[in-house]
Amino acid sequence: MAGRRDGRALLGSGLLAVTLLGGAGGYGAGLLTTTGTATAQGQAGPLAAVSPQPSTPTASPTPTVIPKKIVPDNSPALQADDLYYKTRSFTATSVVRSSVSVRVPGNWTLTQPDPPTLGRFTDPTSKRWIRIEAGFTIRRPPAESMAARVKDLGSVPKNQQVTILSSEIDPKTQNATLVYTYVPEQTVRHVIVRWVANEDGLCHFEMATTGLPQDKSALLAVLDRATDSSTRSDSPL
Repeated sequence: MAGRRDGRALLGSGLLAVTLLGGAGGYGAGLLTTTGTATAQGQAGPLAAVSPQPSTPTASPTPTVIPKKIVPDNSPALQADDLYYKTRSFTATSVVRSSVSVRVPGNWTLTQPDPPTLGRFTDPTSKRWIRIEAGFTIRRPPAESMAARVKDLGSVPKNQQVTILSSEIDPKTQNATLVYTYVPEQTVRHVIVRWVANEDGLCHFEMATTGLPQDKSALLAVLDRATDSSTRSDSPL
């Protein structure tokens, strides 16, 4: 069983998704669907009858990105002091079968995709959740997974307005934490993704909490509790 590392990732200034549930096992896959971008294409002009004339490239029109109209969600903020926690268990299956134990808010409901590569615990309003992914091969440090995710975020459609707020690596635990916002529809979502290191400094969990901007303090508290309590035990498929 891979043990957990104590300690919390430090956040700087004040982390898309799923849906935001798309991650790929701590290996930095983008959480939103990406699309290609248009490029300029040159087209040669005809030569004049008397003397050569320089060709004039014709640029393809650049698609106009229409900003989304943001509609604020003024729901009361999630309060960390109002949360109570329970130890919950689930199995994540991908390259290996991971038996996962973690403390999360007691009244948040567990759902899993098919195949069950992760466990997602969602609050009663369905506006906040924590996603915990395992079952992947443990082979690279959290910093590399975070760097790959940041690169993928650069390919997200511009109208989703991704804004990276901070990216930090805890020097003690080697946990990597990425904080950003984005607009999947019309409401801004606040996301904190953490790649959790084992005793060897390699990523054995990818976790993400998602909610409203006013929930950020409570989302961090939920993520910290999950980070400090999570255990993973692997077996072959």
